[in-house]
Amino acid sequence: MLPFLFRRIFGAVVILLLLSAFTFFVFFSTGDPAMMACGKNCTADNVALIHQNLGLDKPLPTQYWDFLVGIFAGRDYSIGHCSAPCFGYSFATKQDVWTTMMDRLPTTASLAVGGAVAFLVIGLGAGLLAAWKKGSVLDKTVTGASMVLSSVQIYILGPIVLGIFVYSGIMASPKYVELTSDPAGWFMGLLLPWLVMSTIFTAQYTRMARSTMIEQLQEEHVRTAKAKGMPARYVFLRYAWRGSLIPIVTILGIDLSSLFGGAMITEYTFSLAGLGRLAINSVITLDLPMILGVLIFSAALILVFNIIVDATYALIDPRVRLS
Repeated sequence: MLPFLFRRIFGAVVILLLLSAFTFFVFFSTGDPAMMACGKNCTADNVALIHQNLGLDKPLPTQYWDFLVGIFAGRDYSIGHCSAPCFGYSFATKQDVWTTMMDRLPTTASLAVGGAVAFLVIGLGAGLLAAWKKGSVLDKTVTGASMVLSSVQIYILGPIVLGIFVYSGIMASPKYVELTSDPAGWFMGLLLPWLVMSTIFTAQYTRMARSTMIEQLQEEHVRTAKAKGMPARYVFLRYAWRGSLIPIVTILGIDLSSLFGGAMITEYTFSLAGLGRLAINSVITLDLPMILGVLIFSAALILVFNIIVDATYALIDPRVRLS
């Protein structure tokens, strides 16, 4: 198991270094970042001073090395010392990029985790029920509903949900409240965004859980367990259910990146101050340090989640550990 994890961690580090290098060189070689940081009414002397303060007068490889060192050891700027992990200072707000991201992270994390729990619980539960009652009215209803919901997009469903529940006064406008201070307010404030963001994933996992469970019920070891006289419910949950999880866990690792993309659209739709909305605003204002910080941090999170999914996959299927 440990060699398996070491290979995954080493691969994640390599990918992260390549992604950060590519992004850095693309962002800082296509234009003059000092002009973006200087803002309006900028003079040549101000641009020269920014070049010196930010180290933009150095060769690009040296700038990238300083950027990497700053992440682990911190950097000194004209406006003060940036403690590790340092991604620089925002061009737009002049605030520490890392501090800004950490302020926005709880909103995005709550949205992503809650959305994942919602589509896993609802999707897998509905899929299992449909497989258990294969060919029944319940099965046909669940299958038809999943096909319809799979075609609905967040930017279409979001305004509709806002109009039905929020603008009509049935529910309060979605907002983020700290979980530790008000658990009920945290849940109710993110309930609508969770349901909207998880709609497409719920439909996908419903169909997947149904099809994989039906396939597992036809496997030889499941038929053997039935032939031994084991209760049908026990066979369904003990043997078929575990086998059906293998492809679902695999797809979950791929969907994690899509989940962050969905969180970005959901945050913008429901006016939630998370990393997704921060990234969109940074692109609009050409805030390069903030864009670079959010991109690298999001990529690191996705890679960590993929490693966790790989480890879970290896626990479910011993053949992965042996390979």
